[in-house]
Amino acid sequence: MLKGVMDWILSHKFNLAGAALGATALIAAGTNSWIALAVMIVAVLPSLWFKARLPRPQSDERLAAMPPERDPLMEVKAAFAGFDSPAYLLDAKANVLYQNAAARHVFGEIQTGLHISARLRLPVIMDMIREAIVSGRKGQIEYSETLPTESVYQVRMIPAENVQGGIGFYVLIFRDVSESRRIDRMRTDFVANASHELRTPLASLRGFIETLLGPARNDAAAHARFLPIMLEQVTRMSRLVDDLMSLSRLELKARVSPEDKVDLVPLIGAVCDALSPLAADLGVDIRLRMPDHAVHVSGDRDELTQVFENLIENACKYGQDGKVVDVELIEKPRQSVEVSVIDYGPGIPEEQVPRLTERFYRVNVESSRSKKGTGLGLAIVKHILTRHRARLLIRSEIGKGSTFTVRF
Repeated sequence: MLKGVMDWILSHKFNLAGAALGATALIAAGTNSWIALAVMIVAVLPSLWFKARLPRPQSDERLAAMPPERDPLMEVKAAFAGFDSPAYLLDAKANVLYQNAAARHVFGEIQTGLHISARLRLPVIMDMIREAIVSGRKGQIEYSETLPTESVYQVRMIPAENVQGGIGFYVLIFRDVSESRRIDRMRTDFVANASHELRTPLASLRGFIETLLGPARNDAAAHARFLPIMLEQVTRMSRLVDDLMSLSRLELKARVSPEDKVDLVPLIGAVCDALSPLAADLGVDIRLRMPDHAVHVSGDRDELTQVFENLIENACKYGQDGKVVDVELIEKPRQSVEVSVIDYGPGIPEEQVPRLTERFYRVNVESSRSKKGTGLGLAIVKHILTRHRARLLIRSEIGKGSTFTVRF
């Protein structure tokens, strides 16, 4: 869309050297290309306005065919009509001269000529508009709203001068930055959670080491008691770092779909065989229900192995009370392939199911840590399945168990 608008502007024979140079400088300085384009459009608005008023030699036939009056903002409106961000053109009294389709979709229709406050009533926006009009300078704010969904907008007010040097009109643009703010928040939460997860084992290790170097230097019983705990804490940190590295690698190649053909039947069988000692220690019986023929999907063998190891291991650990874990592979002709891991344990509260794939989210923190969980297993599963263009479906009922289904 931005390329189309740029091509339209450049197709007009105006002196755009200054505008292009300014936009290029903004981009070189790190300014968002959306903002640079808006500045370039506003820079050529005087020329567009002036062009609309220039007398042109016309033949009698063409004069007769033309309407008596021509909209002086026709080219300007055409430029902003293709914007996917809401945009308004305002006069010096903040009356609406034009709104594009995106503005109508997001904020609703407003009649031309009405004051902008008839549609936008937020005091923070109105104050910015008034200040920009009085000062004749650009204005910018950021505001958020929670209804109907949480949204964050960056709002800019840009004045456009007419050819006489006075203020002709203003461009009010809304840019939705909700997704970038959400990602920033997730990154902050992730760093905070990772730091918290590492702080506990590090504090334990420090305490044990100080004790062994101090009062328990020559205490063999203390050595025998503390060293296994220290090894467990180091192993926990190692698992956490490994899981964090796995997530980082998956994020780097999230957009690249694997193309190898993988037969799920032997793969899942091998995973169950590898986990059978763990299941036996927990008193859990893993029951396989596989077809007799090969079932191929496009995927990465190692990553799919990691998916089913996570799901089956979780079922054995957290569904231990049910004593049985069923692993079923169902092939639906011309539709999909589904692998379900079913436990008959205590189940998961319905309100917590949507959050299970969040990083470091745990239904029961103490239970997860006692079972040596890092809180990243299902997040890794989700990332792998997203790369494989597959889905993870979760159904659970308190007292009856949980079903985790991978649908290819």
